[in-house]
Amino acid sequence: GDDFAVLSDILGDEDHLGDMDFKVAGTKDGVTSLQMDIKITGITHEIMDQALNQAKEGRDHILNEMNKTLDSSRKELGPYTPRSEMIKVKRDNIGEIIGKGGATIKEIIEKSGAKIDISDSGNVKIAGTSQESIQSAIDLINSIIEEPEVGQVYEGTVVKIMEFGAFVNFFGKKDGLVHISQLSEERVDKVTDVVNEGDIVKVKVIGFDKGKVKLSIKDVEA
Repeated sequence: GDDFAVLSDILGDEDHLGDMDFKVAGTKDGVTSLQMDIKITGITHEIMDQALNQAKEGRDHILNEMNKTLDSSRKELGPYTPRSEMIKVKRDNIGEIIGKGGATIKEIIEKSGAKIDISDSGNVKIAGTSQESIQSAIDLINSIIEEPEVGQVYEGTVVKIMEFGAFVNFFGKKDGLVHISQLSEERVDKVTDVVNEGDIVKVKVIGFDKGKVKLSIKDVEA
């Protein structure tokens, strides 16, 4: 016959029991999407009109219940909401970030807890579950690719002693050489008379030589 009934149901029974499965999605302002499956050749305007009106009533009811819990979008992401940021690095820096056998990038991932994807063009996508994780990864990357400034003083650790001077690790993973002549204002016969491995020292960047960083201890107070 011509009799029909439109049932509002979000459980899925209409897939088995009805002639029409009609899904309506939207906001309080209107419909955003429709999806229909029917087992008959077509439906009347009357059925469509009732289905849309009934869907609006159901949609409004659900939205009202949702608004009781959260009546507006959050201005900030939740603390555990996945997020990502993109930074750009020079192509020459890609190898430094990845490291030998991927050792450096693995260390960054372990320390920050973020996921990192680097393209050949220098785009670095950093994803994490918190802003702190992403920022930690960015800071670690910057510590690798940033260049120290001539004239600036940094704190570092003596990592290797040679007859001609001492290598100091500073500015993240950067190493520089303090020549024996730059250890002290006084004459130095042995490097170990002034510094030893593991010592924490302040050094001043005094220049670059073929990509190597030249440091001074005696010029720190100058």
